[in-house]
Amino acid sequence: MALYFAHKSAYVDDNVNIGDDTKIWHFSHILSDTHIGSKCSFGQNCVVGPKVNIGNGVKVQNNISIYEGVEIEDDVFLGPSMVFTNVINPRAFIVRRDEFKKTLLKKGCSIGANATIVCGVTIGEYALIGSGAVINKDVKAYALMVGVPAKQIGWVGISGNTLVFDKNNMAEDKFARYKLENETLKVRNK
Repeated sequence: MALYFAHKSAYVDDNVNIGDDTKIWHFSHILSDTHIGSKCSFGQNCVVGPKVNIGNGVKVQNNISIYEGVEIEDDVFLGPSMVFTNVINPRAFIVRRDEFKKTLLKKGCSIGANATIVCGVTIGEYALIGSGAVINKDVKAYALMVGVPAKQIGWVGISGNTLVFDKNNMAEDKFARYKLENETLKVRNK
């Protein structure tokens, strides 16, 4: 049996798998058929599921709902009050559960506070989405995205810092060396 912490005001439904050292704080609800990895943290007032898969080391700040159709890989950061959608054209009077679109957040990406992720997109490894941005299309790995709708304004390293390229289109941080070729970032770990 996994050893995780759930605050006494949190609800964890049946048929949920939660990894060791995960913490679920005040007024959060984890719905059935959800899998959460180890060493994750869910701030207060989060709703997760049903049928959501979340990797290890994920940090979910306050006031976030992670709906069916969202998949989150390891080491992802979700800033306070960011928003996921799961249907492109919702109507209160039409049930569209069979139209949920998959949204994938790849390893190490970070989503800023109050950003909106429109369903059906993939956010690449270590990408950084600025606060308040609206993502309505796929995001490249290591891309720095801001605005409404979001546009790429640069690149970030594994560290999350903006990369500054030399005349040979090379950059580095403490984790890796980066080369920009044809609008794609090539990464070599140190």
